[in-house]
Amino acid sequence: MNRYDVIVVGAGVAGSLVAHRLGRRARRVLVLEAGPGQGGGDPLTTFLTAPAKVPGSAYGEHPAAPWPEVTDLTGTRELPGFRATGHLPQNGPLPYSSGYVRVNGGTGNVWTGLAPRMLPEDFDTESLGYGRRWPLTYGQLEPYYREAERELGVAADAAEQRDHVGLPLPDGYAFPMRPIPASHLDRILAAGLDGRRVKDPVALREVELRVTGTPHARNGVPDPDHDGGRGYVPLGEHGRPDPGNRCVGNASCIPHCPSFAKYTPLKTQGRWSGSVTLRDRSVVTRVLVDASGRATGVEYRSYDGTASTARADVIVLAAHAVENARLLLLSGLAGRSGQVGRNLMDHPVLLTWGLLPEPTGPYRGPGSTSGLEGFRSGPARALRAPFRVEIGNWGWVWAKGPVDADIAELVHGRGLFGAALRRAAGDRIRRQFALQFEMEQAADPANRVTLHPTERDALGLPRPLVTYDLDDHVKAGMAAARAVSEQIFALLGAEDHTDYAPASAWPGRFEYGGRTYGYRGAGHAAGTHVMGDSPATSVVDAAQRCWDHPGLYAVGCGSMPSVATSNPTLTMAALALRSAEAVESELTARDRPVPAGPPATPGVPA
Repeated sequence: MNRYDVIVVGAGVAGSLVAHRLGRRARRVLVLEAGPGQGGGDPLTTFLTAPAKVPGSAYGEHPAAPWPEVTDLTGTRELPGFRATGHLPQNGPLPYSSGYVRVNGGTGNVWTGLAPRMLPEDFDTESLGYGRRWPLTYGQLEPYYREAERELGVAADAAEQRDHVGLPLPDGYAFPMRPIPASHLDRILAAGLDGRRVKDPVALREVELRVTGTPHARNGVPDPDHDGGRGYVPLGEHGRPDPGNRCVGNASCIPHCPSFAKYTPLKTQGRWSGSVTLRDRSVVTRVLVDASGRATGVEYRSYDGTASTARADVIVLAAHAVENARLLLLSGLAGRSGQVGRNLMDHPVLLTWGLLPEPTGPYRGPGSTSGLEGFRSGPARALRAPFRVEIGNWGWVWAKGPVDADIAELVHGRGLFGAALRRAAGDRIRRQFALQFEMEQAADPANRVTLHPTERDALGLPRPLVTYDLDDHVKAGMAAARAVSEQIFALLGAEDHTDYAPASAWPGRFEYGGRTYGYRGAGHAAGTHVMGDSPATSVVDAAQRCWDHPGLYAVGCGSMPSVATSNPTLTMAALALRSAEAVESELTARDRPVPAGPPATPGVPA
């Protein structure tokens, strides 16, 4: 077949969900995935044998579909200063520090599995003096949040999310899964922090602390009250129902869950109908439009450079915020507003780490199971970026790398060997903990993706070029977060080992208020084809339809006008389900018979 109802570009979370929903209606859907499929070996073995343990190391990168890795960035002695190599060259003042992967399932294969909702006030920060307003409200998206939680199999406590996060969940709502159990570290921090107060030095107000469970798209214990008492059946590998499939504490959620408890798009793909066709190793190079501007198909290339064309009535771009923008720019489309590629956002993450007086039980279970939610909302965000605090279960790994770094420091720094080294390493590693402050970054047109003027990939396509920086609103949020961290460490009696050195390991270093800060990227790219109320100021409408081209949708986090403080995957999934509904309505209108007019009257011209 060369003619379809819908072509979906990208088989990640958004693309797989759109294809699934349309396939259930017997729509002929072609999914084109740039990366290879999953037949090339066990991702866990690939990860364990990789020399660098980074998110993409569980999968084999092909030169025809490269992706950016965190190892492509290196810090310099200058402050700020960094070097960027690989698929994502950069020319901004500070580095965009996040990567993604191009394989079947996309970055949805290597995510943490955390699935919190956005807050109602996150949909309009213009009233607080910054950011962009969404063209829809929390209330309009809420039914799709519930659908997304079912599709992903989210585990959480509805009462806790109402009482301690402030979500207006419907009465009687139960998540598909009961919450993932709190880690040993969560319980230690709850005992030492719940009910205590710390001061926000920017907003000059006190915030009460409470350790709160984080929603997870991860199989645990099904909640029999879900779906009006019909319950939920967990999905195992390839989307097959498996009531016994549960999280068993593997500390490899990034990049691979060997028990298949974590949701990945492969579970959704396992439930695709027979009318959905996946074609991997197919790099889309151009979206085709007719003389009226309507999308009619795509051109794509296989890894050997062979060019092909496929046609459809609707084209859905779901290839990641960076790659969606790159494809629109390659195609010369959706440019009326001048916003394609602009407003690139992420969650810049400030890390702090230290040693507790007692063992924390690190390196078991998901990377984070609980957090502190009190800094996400309220009028203080007018003065500094809001942030969500994740409690890190994996020791110092994100801050300092694997425990090899601890061993090297004890050997080379303190000269320890043998039994003394074992005792010191055991003491240090078992008491490690970290706090991860995820900052909201507002949409800024200066942060953008463009096409590199000279650098090309293996297929001869221009690489994406990123220009990126942090504004003072974000930096003030990091300053507040650092002060909050110091107060928390004091309440816990913890040793603070936070130190953004060596410079080479911290490309995202800068000075603010006479103090040095360092950040990591959360992998939460957003904003490169933002939605809005007007084609003059946005790329897509509230259904993620491109204003300029009927039949063309750009779905995913790239449509989000703000990234707020929550991990964006659940919101992206909810938006994708909403867009699938819009696509189906469009196809239904196409298929509706044209009613015959009244019979002609003799002698009267028609």
